[in-house]
Amino acid sequence: MDRARTLSPHRTRRQVLTAATAAVAALALAACGATATSGGGAQASGSAADAKLTGVRVMVPNTAGGGYDTTARTAVKVMEEAGVADGLEVFNLPGAGGTVGLARLVNEKGNGDLAMMMGLGVVGAAYTNKSTSTLADTTPLARLIEESGAIVVSKDSPYKTIDDLVTAWKADPGKVTVGGGSSAGGPDHLLPMQLAEAVGIDPKQVNYISSDGGGELLPALLGNKVAFGASGYTEFIDQIEAGQVRVLAVTGAQRVPAIDAPTLKEQGIDLEFTNWRGFVAPPGIDAAAKARLLGALDRMHASAQWKAAIEKNGWTDAYLTGDDFGAFLTEQNTRVSSTLTTLGLA
Repeated sequence: MDRARTLSPHRTRRQVLTAATAAVAALALAACGATATSGGGAQASGSAADAKLTGVRVMVPNTAGGGYDTTARTAVKVMEEAGVADGLEVFNLPGAGGTVGLARLVNEKGNGDLAMMMGLGVVGAAYTNKSTSTLADTTPLARLIEESGAIVVSKDSPYKTIDDLVTAWKADPGKVTVGGGSSAGGPDHLLPMQLAEAVGIDPKQVNYISSDGGGELLPALLGNKVAFGASGYTEFIDQIEAGQVRVLAVTGAQRVPAIDAPTLKEQGIDLEFTNWRGFVAPPGIDAAAKARLLGALDRMHASAQWKAAIEKNGWTDAYLTGDDFGAFLTEQNTRVSSTLTTLGLA
């Protein structure tokens, strides 16, 4: 599962963007050299830097309305509104957890007019779906945003703190069921498995119950069909505000302003876990094409429109580009591979 939520300045609430055809997007850049930097992006130079980005297609490897789709279409809309791109097209190519789109991208070797939105779910799906195409075959462009996960229980749960939950979980891992909105290898599946490892539970003993997104997970949680839920915090925000759900911990590096809950690390558990999204391009694109795409993303990221979109959607800005993003993908791949190998899924 990779879902999207919107947080208004007045109150947080769910808003799924529609899947209309997308025009537009980003900016322009340098025809010549670009240097990838962490957070700062690519430094583009040359007269082409002020030209609009045109002719690029943005692939979303899941269905309309999901988190990848929302993020991609928001980025394209921002680039259009900022006046740095024109005529960009967003299209959906769902299947096999994003690996159908990944295979298409890898087969488009050298195509500098194509980019794909992706995230943590695609990393796991490449293993669980035995994909012959991997993210190592792509050209990393930029990580854009991330969302913290949350460990939640119903208001009637006997677990008042994360220590209460972990104590019961370690005593009988199979009895303390955890619900998530992802199939094996997805973010909601990886989160409790990595949490189990962090607190000394064999992940193979975790009783994970998969739901088809938040629509199924919430009734199971509220009806105490699962002992706790592990998912992106935005999946539960309405119920948190209504007092139906209690957050025992958020899983990112920092607290979430919208939620009165400590991080795992604050409570002595050595784990940071976020769901993130970003862009990759086909393998073998030339230096000019890479600089053009990176420059456009840099200008989008620097725009006031993007800052407003970050706030509106309740995302955390996690901008990382080029080689630094490539190193991050390698680290994420290693981490996911380790978890799924332990489970016999990789």
